[in-house]
Amino acid sequence: MHDVLAHGARIPAIGLGTFRLKDDHARQMVEHALRHGYRHVDTAQMYGNEAEVGDGIAAAGVPRDSFFVTTKVWPDNFAEGTLQNSVEESLRKLRLSAVDLVLLHWPRFDRPMKETLKALNQVKQRGLARHIGVSNFNVALLREAWSLTDEPLVCNQVEYHPYLDQAPVLKEVRARGMALTAYQPLSLGKVFEDDVLVGIAKKHGKTAGQVTLRWLIDQPSVAAIPKTGTPARAEENLALDFTLSPQEQQAITALHRPNGRNLNPARLAPAWDKA
Repeated sequence: MHDVLAHGARIPAIGLGTFRLKDDHARQMVEHALRHGYRHVDTAQMYGNEAEVGDGIAAAGVPRDSFFVTTKVWPDNFAEGTLQNSVEESLRKLRLSAVDLVLLHWPRFDRPMKETLKALNQVKQRGLARHIGVSNFNVALLREAWSLTDEPLVCNQVEYHPYLDQAPVLKEVRARGMALTAYQPLSLGKVFEDDVLVGIAKKHGKTAGQVTLRWLIDQPSVAAIPKTGTPARAEENLALDFTLSPQEQQAITALHRPNGRNLNPARLAPAWDKA
């Protein structure tokens, strides 16, 4: 599996998403994933499982310099001082001296971004995170963030799958040398019932999920973090040893639709870009 390169970060193209994984199940899944070849684990303060993710990392016994860990700061913690303290708390829960990437989980519209970016920069400058970035930012917010940061933003983590056209954000992140990390890459399981994806999958002896992940990571600058609570599915998500033809890639891209977005929370979501 290749890495996505962005401003010195090397982000493994497939990672384990841990949203809604709880308690011992979260620990077991992280341990299993790392023992079976995953080198990228994604969590967040809001998920309430950083401690269990940390336990799974410790149990796996994989050398620290061989895997990539992302966590995300919840908007409640965006104030100067509070943000840095919240990252320190995340590190204690994860049992790590630093994470590879800290992201702002969602934009916050009632607090100056300048203050938040300054605090996020300090997280990197103090060595709490090797890299910093954002999540759920549209093009306008990305441009504003870049105008306010001294440290490079290496990633924008957004919903991305065959039903959601993210062309404007992709163009912007590529122009700035960033990565785009796709969450909900399997569109909450919808891909498994899609005739186009199932048909392509049968030709390759794969699943519709594997075809979707291959399509995503074949795109420049794109990584994906499928969430699963099933060990066998986690291993399946790494088994992407096949090639999609240009015609197959185009057929998947053609699945984009105007109502393809799954996650659009009130008070958090920005004005999404129109493709």
